[in-house]
Amino acid sequence: MNKTIDKVTTKRMAIYSGRTHPDLATEVAEHLQVQLGEANIVEFSNGELRPRFGESVRGGDVFVMQTHCGIDGRSVNDSIMEQLIMIDAAYRASAKRVTAVCPFYGYARQDRKAEGREPITARLVADMFAAAGSKRMVSIDLHSGQIQGFFSGPVDHLTAMPVLEKYVRSNVRDGVVIVSPDAGRVKVAERFAQHLADMNADVAFINKRRPKGTTNVAVAKEVIGEVEGKLCILTDDMIDTGGTIVSAAELLIERGAREVWAMATHGVLSGPAIERLAKAPIERVVLTNTIPLPADKRLPKIEVLSVAKILADALSAVFDETSVSDLFDGENQS
Repeated sequence: MNKTIDKVTTKRMAIYSGRTHPDLATEVAEHLQVQLGEANIVEFSNGELRPRFGESVRGGDVFVMQTHCGIDGRSVNDSIMEQLIMIDAAYRASAKRVTAVCPFYGYARQDRKAEGREPITARLVADMFAAAGSKRMVSIDLHSGQIQGFFSGPVDHLTAMPVLEKYVRSNVRDGVVIVSPDAGRVKVAERFAQHLADMNADVAFINKRRPKGTTNVAVAKEVIGEVEGKLCILTDDMIDTGGTIVSAAELLIERGAREVWAMATHGVLSGPAIERLAKAPIERVVLTNTIPLPADKRLPKIEVLSVAKILADALSAVFDETSVSDLFDGENQS
């Protein structure tokens, strides 16, 4: 006589963090009211890594969080490799599903071939995550929406706009102009302004040129839109060396802007960024904590907002198999 066994299993969430930004992972875990797991990462003398999770992840829904940046002597490549190894460890420990949580996705700007004989590294990184065992990816404000297509599995593309909008509403009355630093971000600037329509928000953008064959060099040519006498808020996905934002701010002041702020999701702030921002005619630089801000980069004009609640809500939706897009009214996919 054949016997069948019916057993109801319970879902289990496990969150682990790499060493790049554990503070953000801890904050996310607190919002979710779960304990951040112990990754127990060992670094050998030759630089090789070996994580060993402190508890069983068999059958669990595992989220491995790591933002891709260099910190404490480690490079962006180190942070990516560390996350890949952790994902492989979870996969080989029989996790039911492994999700790569990348608040800032490395190599996102290399999403196409701008010139001959160049790589598309954003696709390569996506392939490596899939090879390591990740079935899903969560990120915030990718450099371009097309990066979602590089993954064979689902991608939850979140946006930091809710926290940035809340900041503007708390600190501005009306007469604000949302300025895109280049033509490529106009759609995002328009969406931001639509959210602030009750504050009479307008839109402008900068006509920018990058000299051929250069990197981290941008020249602001002209302002398209009415900015004279207005508070202008430059909005972008990231501030890296600061060249684009500073050049745009100087041009806005030349065209009669009353005041200029800069808002970005990712504060990469590499190379001369801090020196440039310190001297720039920008009154406030508002970033989120997708990337940790070291003490030596904390200018008085820089303010950091937390995206932990956004990440926590998204991870909760993924775990519960509910809609992530509904958290943003469908505005998070581009």
